[in-house]
Amino acid sequence: MDFQLTDEQRALKDGTRELLAGRFGRDRLRAAVEDPGPDRALWRELGAAGFFALRLLEKDGGVGLGLPEAVLVLEEAGRALLPGPLVACQLLAGVVDGVATGEKTVGLCEGAREPVLWEHPAGCDELILVEGDEEEGARERTGGAYRSASDRVSCAPFASVDPLTPLARVLDLPRTEPVALDVPRLRREAALLTAAQQLGSAVRTVEMAAGHAREREQFGAPIGSFQAVKQLCAQMLIRAEMARSAVYAASITESVLDITGAKLLADEAAVRNARDCLQVHGGMGFTWEADVHLHLKRAWLRAECWGAAGEAEELLAADLIA
Repeated sequence: MDFQLTDEQRALKDGTRELLAGRFGRDRLRAAVEDPGPDRALWRELGAAGFFALRLLEKDGGVGLGLPEAVLVLEEAGRALLPGPLVACQLLAGVVDGVATGEKTVGLCEGAREPVLWEHPAGCDELILVEGDEEEGARERTGGAYRSASDRVSCAPFASVDPLTPLARVLDLPRTEPVALDVPRLRREAALLTAAQQLGSAVRTVEMAAGHAREREQFGAPIGSFQAVKQLCAQMLIRAEMARSAVYAASITESVLDITGAKLLADEAAVRNARDCLQVHGGMGFTWEADVHLHLKRAWLRAECWGAAGEAEELLAADLIA
């Protein structure tokens, strides 16, 4: 089995990076910290570029690609810290009209967790709630899904560690409109695409740390020449590449255990790399003006989405002793 990217996949990845660099550079990132709602104009541009319709069939107005390509696109979005319900819109582009073109945004909530948290509540036109408990002896949860207009959802503000991801706690959602979805598959793919975002952030913090280590001088030499800093950067690179291998492989196998392991590795890489990047930056890393803290806060938030570390470890351990 060949896990190397094809020329077409590399072109997709590079094109997505160029698009985001041109449409969501650092100035817009910092502006989004003050106003973190999805930028509707940018959302429509992403829709026009096929960002959300990537996996829809061509006869349905999509691009006709697969899960590996979606992972590459979400990796670049994570690298850029692009805010918004990206995973939800990617997964539900064929379910809610207008999402594929970027005209509408949709939220996705995990009803089996408490509290039930909704990302970007003010920016979503609809919300889909997936429910269900894990069956005894099963590797993944079953359950149903329900959709509702955002103004019919009862919710309360919820403090978010990430200034780019406002949250609300869902108190009640009318379950009058069920949606025919493969919920176990939806959960798997949500976990994998979240892992792809974590991978992108982990790779970006390696670049930030290495770039700062080349430029910052102490005692007349770049700090990157010091052994302690070299080791930090090397460990960051190893974590990122291990996560990359796991995430890319899981996008091909689509196995629940492979996805669980990939999410675990990507979460660890994103969180620990952001911490080490902050360490390399020293006192500058703690300031609001630096972007390091934005990667760390996003990594903390994503690590709790669609399978936290404790759940993943229990599932993988259960498979080992089965």
